[in-house]
Amino acid sequence: MAASLNLPQSPISGKPPVVKNGVLTLHGFGVRVGMQSGHLEIEDGVGMERRKIKLARVGHKLKRLVCISEDGFATLGALKWLSDVGVSFVMLNRNGTVLLATGPTTTSDARLRRAQALALGNGVGLEISRALIDAKLQGQEKVVAGSLKDSSSAQIIASFRKRLSMADTFDAIRQMEAQAAVAYFGAWRNMPVLWPRTDLPRIPDHWRTAGSRQSPLSGGPRLAITSVHAILTTASPCSKLKQD
Repeated sequence: MAASLNLPQSPISGKPPVVKNGVLTLHGFGVRVGMQSGHLEIEDGVGMERRKIKLARVGHKLKRLVCISEDGFATLGALKWLSDVGVSFVMLNRNGTVLLATGPTTTSDARLRRAQALALGNGVGLEISRALIDAKLQGQEKVVAGSLKDSSSAQIIASFRKRLSMADTFDAIRQMEAQAAVAYFGAWRNMPVLWPRTDLPRIPDHWRTAGSRQSPLSGGPRLAITSVHAILTTASPCSKLKQD
């Protein structure tokens, strides 16, 4: 009788896949974060595509552990290990909602807190808002003009960028951002989405272009009915938090 093949084992990573900024992202089902002989032991993935990671207390280069899953567990010992080495832990669901966030405790800086409290009324907060939205509109203008070849929409976005310096309220800045977004997503609307030719008979017509940012189900970006906007709405936690 021929011997059966062994099931493939979960690979143990000798060098943990921690990105440059110190973030390690976990995903999949049956996520496990626990302790083994003083090391943080992590397992994540889907089906046979699993990975197992061990981190020592020294040289791990980890600053934030992000778990995008609702299936699995993290032991109290593992959470204490993260706290002891100054690593924050964030748990998100698949649409980007923050379910849990922890972080290392540090001494409160009263000067910083005072500056943050005063920023709303002394003009600093307004300058920060202008700078952030200006950078966002600059990126949108670059994409529309360079990648989408839509010069008219790029000019509209550029005009709102120029008007940002005259905005003297947060509401005015939000209005300019919203109006620029209409031009930006309008430029995307008729962009074709490429699908494998063999799959085309099964692809609905409204999935073959980027489509409208406004969903008929919600009147806004939520509950998107096109593949592109479904990805934009659900893939980024930041986009979800912004909508809330």
